[in-house]
Amino acid sequence: MVNKNNNVYIALQNNEESRPLIEAIEHDNSDARVEFYPAMVKIDAPGRLVIRRETVEDLIGRDWDPQEIHINLISLSGNVIEDEDQFGLERAN
Repeated sequence: MVNKNNNVYIALQNNEESRPLIEAIEHDNSDARVEFYPAMVKIDAPGRLVIRRETVEDLIGRDWDPQEIHINLISLSGNVIEDEDQFGLERAN
């Protein structure tokens, strides 16, 4: 039997630096599901999840490079799509 699950996920440290990233993900990904744990936050989404530079910058009030996500990244699942304007994950059907 083939698993048809096309969910992607990202797990971030549960700390102050990650909070604006989590808020940006919720803002830009209406289907995202956020689960809080003591040391991490896991965010699942069907097919695609994106973290947009512009959304994060609006929340933190300074320039943000999507590469900064690696500071608080614990784990991820999906194909990484990234450029200077976003960090994203996607999985083909």
